[in-house]
Amino acid sequence: MIYLRFGFRLLRRIVSGVFIFLFLYFTAAVVLMHTPSHTGFKESPGGIPIYVLSNGVHADLVFPARHETMNWTTIVSPAHVLRPDTAFQYVAMGWGDKGFYLNTPTWADLKTSTAMNAAFWLSTSAMHVTWRKAAPIPGAKCRRVVISAEQYKRLCAFVLQTFERDSTNSTMHIHAKPYGYTDAFYEAKGRYNLFKTCNVWAGNALRDAGINTGLWTPLDESVFHFLPEPPAPANSIR
Repeated sequence: MIYLRFGFRLLRRIVSGVFIFLFLYFTAAVVLMHTPSHTGFKESPGGIPIYVLSNGVHADLVFPARHETMNWTTIVSPAHVLRPDTAFQYVAMGWGDKGFYLNTPTWADLKTSTAMNAAFWLSTSAMHVTWRKAAPIPGAKCRRVVISAEQYKRLCAFVLQTFERDSTNSTMHIHAKPYGYTDAFYEAKGRYNLFKTCNVWAGNALRDAGINTGLWTPLDESVFHFLPEPPAPANSIR
């Protein structure tokens, strides 16, 4: 009986601890999401458009595939996808947990072991690269931001340093099954965890380039919070 009572007390403490942790985590996420990092940021007319695109959970950064400042085809090859195409004009990039990327093509495939490894620093990371023929359309899950050439250089530099390199300084393509016909995976630096999520990476990249985001962005909506709102549809203007 003593052991049973001890077990119940221990279980209550564990459950209470989990709820307290989740409360503090999401409170911090909300507070820091609403705390701007670059209040003086303004878009640069005539500058370089980049996009922040979410699938509802995970935010990617979308770049022009070829630009005088950065030609991404020299860093990540379109030839690595199942259906290469010379018409690719944009490339989307996102950082995340390698095990999650490679073993969870859909939420139905998510395993407890994969989630635990991702949450507690137990897995390596990868870059997910998706080629696009056209720019994404701004909307509820996409923001278009026009930035200066200097800001674009800083943003590209942040993304570049995320890629793991081989002895020839080349990015390292992961030979794994992609999600579709136009995406591929690459080895990356760092370890994913509850405090450094894929969205934190995207927010850090934007913040490093001088673009206004919250101080901590663990969720996709926190990456979007300070980014320019898309224009309203013409039929909604009265």
